[in-house]
Amino acid sequence: MSTEPSLHDRLLEQWGMGIVTGSISEGERLSVPPLDHEVPSRTVTREVTRVLESMGMVTVRRKAGATVNPMTAWNIYDPRVIEWRLRGPDRDRVLHELSELRASVEPMAARLAATRAKPGQWAALTQAAIDMVAHANHADQVDYLQADERFHRALLEASDNAMFAALGDVVASVLAGRTRHELMPHEANEQALRLHGDVAALIRQGDGEAARQAMTRIVDESDRAMTRRLRSRAPGSRD
Repeated sequence: MSTEPSLHDRLLEQWGMGIVTGSISEGERLSVPPLDHEVPSRTVTREVTRVLESMGMVTVRRKAGATVNPMTAWNIYDPRVIEWRLRGPDRDRVLHELSELRASVEPMAARLAATRAKPGQWAALTQAAIDMVAHANHADQVDYLQADERFHRALLEASDNAMFAALGDVVASVLAGRTRHELMPHEANEQALRLHGDVAALIRQGDGEAARQAMTRIVDESDRAMTRRLRSRAPGSRD
């Protein structure tokens, strides 16, 4: 079975990345490029335009075609927009923006979960924390990433706040982005692992304030570790 991306996917990728990087400017009308000597059909072009319109990245007007919207109109929580931005020139800024979002949401989610989580939810948190420990020697690999994602999704859902739960894909994008861009250490931080277990235990015990504090430490340490790795890659770094 072929794994080659479809013409639809390739056009979406080219236009999406072009808009994010600025090679297709705000207010510019989209033009259909040849892709590997293939010209997308009107049907494909229309479908891709609709996808971008649903993300707020373009505005479509009859006879005027699709024009690029300012970034303020984009659905920047869409996982595809996040991924394009992470692959663009502003990657470091985007990672820090996402970390700031996590710092604003996840500690509060932990506090709420301490009084709202159902037994199955704190069980899911505990199992995810256990699985993270099991894969701790390969923290830059997919098994650890999946356990980490399960933990944070379960946390947001356990808050019983639909707004928080809806951010599951956003947080997963942060975690996946760190792995994809080689910002995770090969071995997980022992303190971070312990804190994940602490959060699960504190939620089960109903200690909201302690759960909030532990979650704050997780997010803060994650951001510090990512910042260190980004700086070590900066031109002129001695690390």
